[in-house]
Order: sequence, then structure tokens, then C-alpha cells
Amino acid sequence: MSFENIVFSIEAGVARLRLNRPAFLNALSRPLLGEFRQALDLVAASGEARVLLLSGEGKAFSSGADLAAGASPVGSPGFDAGAVLEEHYNPIMERMFDLPVPIVAALHGPVVGAGCMLALAADVVIASRSAYFLQAFVNIGLVPDAGSSWWLPRLIGVGRASAMMMLGERIPAEKAAAWGMIYEMVEDDELAERADAMAEKLGAGPTISYGLIRQAIRRGLTSDFSQALELERQNQRTAGNSRDFNEGVAAFREKRKAAFTGT
Repeated sequence: MSFENIVFSIEAGVARLRLNRPAFLNALSRPLLGEFRQALDLVAASGEARVLLLSGEGKAFSSGADLAAGASPVGSPGFDAGAVLEEHYNPIMERMFDLPVPIVAALHGPVVGAGCMLALAADVVIASRSAYFLQAFVNIGLVPDAGSSWWLPRLIGVGRASAMMMLGERIPAEKAAAWGMIYEMVEDDELAERADAMAEKLGAGPTISYGLIRQAIRRGLTSDFSQALELERQNQRTAGNSRDFNEGVAAFREKRKAAFTGT
């Protein structure tokens, strides 16, 4: 499938999805969001992808929603600012959280608005020193969306999340790493290599285990302790029936590196 607003491929178990509107700092237009959603469905259904690597072309990961597009209905009579969430962002965020493979995000430059949440929905977030995170909604009289109000307080605490969303100020990558918002910050010239290495590592790992870990973390955020224990019991049964578990045990006993197949 060919796309106009993203670059997408699956090779050697690694799905790569790169936002590709560099002239607009990868602003999230509706066509781009539609293609992003299609790509997520391809990752989930392919049977080939064992990890997803997100990135952005040009000088930014994303400057957020595209408010300047000529065809944008923003500001027109009767405009419903919540409709685009129902039609595009919410289904995308649900798909990202339900994806059966891990997600790595490689971020640089502006990581703004809903683009911020697309990035922070990844399991392993790596940002270059040039990256900054901005919840810009309040600057134009809107409220944070794309799961911001649910996910950010869980990532960095209520106090920091509240200030970030209400003040509308940039959070540099170094501070984001110190806050625990992202996994790590690297120098700009190290970003691509570091993200590729992480994606390749996860792409060669026990995919079923990764998917179960993702599920357990997200369900654990809203369950009680006993429910979490029960889910772990169910997931351990599933993982224990995988070929990768048998391979992992054999590799441990034979003192060699496991050759996982994702099955």
C-alpha cells in the first residue's frame, strides 16, 4: 500500500512508520491521520511486524494538529472541535494501546499537541537533545486531547502534568528524561542509530511476551492488585505455551543466546 503523508514499510520484523509532511513540520492533517490508522492496522494484521518504529521526516516529529490547512474546517460556523477526536485521534490511540507488538518512538525537534501523545504512546521513547514536548492546546483555548488527561498524569504525576497542560510551556528532552516522561535522551547525531538498535533488539525478541506485557501494564493502570495478579496468571499460561518460551529455556540450559521467532 502506498501513502502520501507517511512512509511505511515492514522489513526483517521491523515496521517503520515515518510522518512525512516535512514542509509543515509533520502537522497532523486528516489525510495523514487516516494513513497513520491504516498503517497501524497493517502492523496488527501483517503477521510479519514484531516491533513498530515511529519517527518524523525533516526538522520535527510533529507540530501537532494541522490548523492551517486550506481545507480545514477550523473556525467555520458550527465547527465541532471534538468530532475529529471521535473520528481520528481516539481510534488511533486505542489501536496504539492495543497493538500486539512493542512501539519505539524516535523523536527530534517539536513534539507538540496530539503529536506529543502519538509519541508518548510508545513503549520505549528516545528523544534527541533538540526535541521538546509541548501541550499547546491551552495556547489556542482548547483542552488537551488524544489521551493526554489520562496518560500524562500517570507518566509524570498530577502536579507536573497539570502544569504542563495549563502553562503550555516547552519541556526540553533533558527535563522530559529527568521526569520519566521518556526512556532516554541522546545527542541528535545518535538518535537514528540508537532507535534502530532498540527496534532491532525488540524485533528479535519474544513477541508474544511483549504483547502480553503491554496488555498487563495498561490494564494494570485501572485494575486492583488482585485483578493484576489474576491477569499475570493468565498471561503466564499463554506465554508458557509459546515456542519462544521453550526456546528461551533451552537457550538458558545450553548457555547460548536464544533465537526467538515471535511465536
